[in-house]
Amino acid sequence: MLTLDVLESIELSAIPWGQILTAAAVLMPNYHLPWTKTEVIIEGAEKIPDTPVIYAMNHTDRYNYWPFQYRLWRNYQRYTTTWVKGKYYNNKAVRAFMIKTNNLAVPSRGYLITADALNVLGKPPADKTYRVIREAINSQSVNTRALREAAAAEGVLSEVVTLLDTPRDMLGMRFEPNHQNYLEAMVELFQRMMERFVELNEEAVRLGLDILVFPEGTRSVRLQEGKPGLAQMALRMKSTIVPVGCNGSHEVYPGDRPFSRGGRVVYRVGDPLRPDEELKEFQIADHFTPFTFEAEEAYGETFQPMTELVMDRIEELLDPAHLPSEDGESESTKGANRFL
Repeated sequence: MLTLDVLESIELSAIPWGQILTAAAVLMPNYHLPWTKTEVIIEGAEKIPDTPVIYAMNHTDRYNYWPFQYRLWRNYQRYTTTWVKGKYYNNKAVRAFMIKTNNLAVPSRGYLITADALNVLGKPPADKTYRVIREAINSQSVNTRALREAAAAEGVLSEVVTLLDTPRDMLGMRFEPNHQNYLEAMVELFQRMMERFVELNEEAVRLGLDILVFPEGTRSVRLQEGKPGLAQMALRMKSTIVPVGCNGSHEVYPGDRPFSRGGRVVYRVGDPLRPDEELKEFQIADHFTPFTFEAEEAYGETFQPMTELVMDRIEELLDPAHLPSEDGESESTKGANRFL
């Protein structure tokens, strides 16, 4: 699983041999076989600055960043660190692959609640259990009595009490109910993991790596609303954001298999959004920690319009098949199971 220990042990590489080996051993032959020939085009690559950037890309399918990384390596000798969901660290072999290929798992609050409950209960939390805990944390409450009452009203008191009262290793941090309540421990765990996550992103930039982020936070053929995490990290690091529209990858990778069935993928690169130019109005002078309640409360009115600007720039780079649906319907999975 994604734990504090795992995050603290990660070492990024300026030349990620895991990416190179995957590209050379899997993607290169796969893309060039006559029956799976895959054309990968990056339009506007000349717009990408020479210094490390954050790519903001729509997330059409499970593997739509692979062709992009492949072409960056083959044509430009550039490498990326990609944000992925914590659930991809749950399997030991997949976790090792993710780390070797410079993929960084984002430790979301939802993932921490769900993964910890799985360890304690031996199964994912009930949706009602997840909801009452998430609502308590989002309200920044440390009142476990109120949480117990909410759980009783929802009929999930037994599960919640087990989580509140069981001493354990909470994803790499010791939790002793006699000395700290569950809600306080969850907030502390998230804070410590996020601080390490920020450190790893800053390290990636120092190594000369680009960072690849899917601001929707979920996979969807049609563009969804963006989440503010990208804006927060970019503002913290004073980074340039390069919007990228991915077109056609969902046809090349229609399922869960990491092998292209052949076709054409077009990545359109938009004009860079630089901190001292296009993003100047959003810059924050104070030092802040991304993803925290404090940052969201203090600068939420900055993060949201900046996120909307980035999503608008991505939308301009998309074919009609990837434009937002007229009804705004989301294709994302709901509930705790989306974290597993």
